[in-house]
Amino acid sequence: MKLLVVESPTKTKTLRKFLGRGFHLASTGGHVIDLPKSKLGIDIKRNFAPQYVTLEGKEKVLAELKKLSKKAAAIYLAPDPDREGEAIAYHVANAIGKVPGKIKRVTFNEITKKAVLDGIKAAGSIDLDKVYAQQARRILDRLVGYQVSPLLWKSLTMGLSAGRVQSVALRLICEREEEIEKFVSKEFWKIDARFVTKKGETVKARLIKIDGENFEIGNETEAAAVCEKIQAENFEVSLVKTGNAKRQSPPPFITSSLQQEAFQKLGFNNRKCMMIAQQLYEGVELGAEGQVGLITYMRTDSFRISEDARKEARSFIAANYGKEFVAAETKKYKTRKGAQDAHEAIRPTSVDLTPEKIKHYLSKDQLKLYQLIWARFLASQMADARLKTTTIDIQGGAFLFRASHQELVFEGFLKVYEGYGRENNDSGALPNLVKGDPLKLENLDKQQQFTQPPPRFNAGSLVKELEEKGIGRPSTYAQIVTTLLTRKYIEQSERRFMPTDLGRAVNKILIEHFPDIFNVDFTAEMESELDSIEEGKAEWVEVLKSFYETFEEDVKKVAGKISDIKKNMMEKTNEVCDKCGSPMVIKYGRNGRFLACSKYPECKNTRPLENDVEKTDKICPNCGSPMVIRRGRFGRFIACIKYPECKTTASVSTGVKCPEKNCDGEIVERSSRKGRLFYSCSRYPKCKFSSWAKPIPKTCPACGNSYLVERTTARGSYISCPVCKNRVSEPEKETVANR
Repeated sequence: MKLLVVESPTKTKTLRKFLGRGFHLASTGGHVIDLPKSKLGIDIKRNFAPQYVTLEGKEKVLAELKKLSKKAAAIYLAPDPDREGEAIAYHVANAIGKVPGKIKRVTFNEITKKAVLDGIKAAGSIDLDKVYAQQARRILDRLVGYQVSPLLWKSLTMGLSAGRVQSVALRLICEREEEIEKFVSKEFWKIDARFVTKKGETVKARLIKIDGENFEIGNETEAAAVCEKIQAENFEVSLVKTGNAKRQSPPPFITSSLQQEAFQKLGFNNRKCMMIAQQLYEGVELGAEGQVGLITYMRTDSFRISEDARKEARSFIAANYGKEFVAAETKKYKTRKGAQDAHEAIRPTSVDLTPEKIKHYLSKDQLKLYQLIWARFLASQMADARLKTTTIDIQGGAFLFRASHQELVFEGFLKVYEGYGRENNDSGALPNLVKGDPLKLENLDKQQQFTQPPPRFNAGSLVKELEEKGIGRPSTYAQIVTTLLTRKYIEQSERRFMPTDLGRAVNKILIEHFPDIFNVDFTAEMESELDSIEEGKAEWVEVLKSFYETFEEDVKKVAGKISDIKKNMMEKTNEVCDKCGSPMVIKYGRNGRFLACSKYPECKNTRPLENDVEKTDKICPNCGSPMVIRRGRFGRFIACIKYPECKTTASVSTGVKCPEKNCDGEIVERSSRKGRLFYSCSRYPKCKFSSWAKPIPKTCPACGNSYLVERTTARGSYISCPVCKNRVSEPEKETVANR
């Protein structure tokens, strides 16, 4: 009997049908050994030696593996093919006991019969450099977390923590929020015109130059004056330019681009995306075929594709769409600098397993993500889309208008992957015109617009920013966001991240007192150091020593200034404690800022900040006092202003009646367990109506539905009808200040 050990019990079902009776399959359920929770667990003086312990609940797992290993002729350790998987294999091997030639490390990028059997044939030894790289990261994170977090407890409130990488992501979110707050919007006007040809054909164009120069129209008076001058001119075609353009096919997915696209197209957050991708990788039941792994390993930063997969894709494209849809040359995509390039890009294990063929076996969300991955991979091996471009310049005196249009001549990869790289400034189909043709000005439309601040990060754009700055790695992106939300350092509004008061306070302390540690450049440099350890170019102990020298000094300095930091973080107020008469100060808790007596701990009186309270027109049904909107650990809620004497509360209403039949409830705000805002009926659980989109008490002008909803996409927010899908307003483009 041979023993094969993997991480996930789900994966064993897929592997069992490939390996037959000669193998016994077992799973670890993730890590089995780690640093202890109750103490630092690192002997700094002995070259940062980790003091590992068996994780709670994993004693039985290790005991069973030891028992099975004694009977096994060979032991194959096959956790996931990354640093974490290598560390798990190493810890399991140590727990089993070293048996020369008996324990082997197996990796496979996809869970298919060929890949698994080839992996077992090529089984080798555990990569200690990968193990040391994972160990160095774990120790780094522990040193920072366990030595900085207590400083936050003493400065702000108990229970806070400071993650080495997550704190830099928090800094990016806080700095973006500061940019938005400091941004001064500037008014500007655009002028569009509608011209008519001699044949009665229409041409829509935009004013682009005045007297041959770029221009700025700053207010309505200026816009009206320009329009008046335009109307006095005669117009003719000054230029007709046609050409050809290509829209290049996209590369296959890597972890970051999959998370970005899954957010933009499917609305999946990072954690959901990776959870479903893990299911597709480990295997899904496909009827008589049993459990089948549908995609390759989903934690990767490489665009590399195996030659077999490339040939299979090209043959499939030729057979199903035509030879002209196959890329003329083999598509190769350049992997970004600093990428580990350890695994292939994310792709289907077989392009013949089309979404249509297996849709009945997948859940709704599994099908959506698989469709995205399958189509993207196929598109990456297809020909570029070809377009015919037409540009028409229209001159009248000092005023130059321009109309542009792109006509799709050949679909190419767009046949399977719609919506990639499309233009938004198209004027529509243009008539056949030649230079000198006269045009009649029929209408002018002046539009007021304002420069917009940079948008808040969302689940997709934050991952893109982290990747571009070299912060984190494919296996960490989803966890970074989840951790920040769990700690309540950030919150989501319309699917975008905003720092909470607590998050801002934590960020302020970290960047003021640990400027060398919690900054983008240092964090990116440390990622490179970890990569060097994995590549065998650096010693893990030396990397830690270099880091700890500066870090230890910083910790000592900050520890000596805790009382000053604490005072600086408290804000004085004119409020007086109604219990002892002492001044009240603003402090920070897990749910944000609040008023507390300055005589604490002698007096423990606290109350909500009046600034953080929104007035309503509601009256408390129990005591007759006004009701106000407050914010708690589960989001906004309505409460009596006399709290805590009167504890009457209610949910915040949207003003929309529940659309379900025979329900007299109304739609109210609620918060999910992960802190995401959603809307549901006040009669829950009797009525199960819910919506992620915000209901608005306005009637649809198209179908008469009683309410509309506000939706948010990567392009901005818009209002539409949930029944007929009619868009009442288009997304406001996220224009930057210099447009």
